[in-house]
Amino acid sequence: MKWLHNMPGNLKDIVKALRQAGSMMVGMPDYDTYVASRRAKHPDEPIMTYEEFFWERQKARYGEGTGRMCRCC
Repeated sequence: MKWLHNMPGNLKDIVKALRQAGSMMVGMPDYDTYVASRRAKHPDEPIMTYEEFFWERQKARYGEGTGRMCRCC
C-alpha cells in the first residue's frame, strides 16, 4: 500500500476530482468550478443557480436554439 501515501490531497479531494472527471466525460461541467470562475472573472455579474446552469449546459450540449441537431442518439 505504498502507493496510497503518494496520493495527492485527502479522500474528499480525490472523490471530488473523480466526480468532476466523470461529469466532464458526459459533457456536464462542474457547477462549483463555474461559480468560482464567475466570481473571479465577472464579480459584478449574476451567477446562475444550479438548475439554470444545468439546463443551459443541456441546451448548449444538444444545440437547442442553433437550428442544428447536435446529439449522439
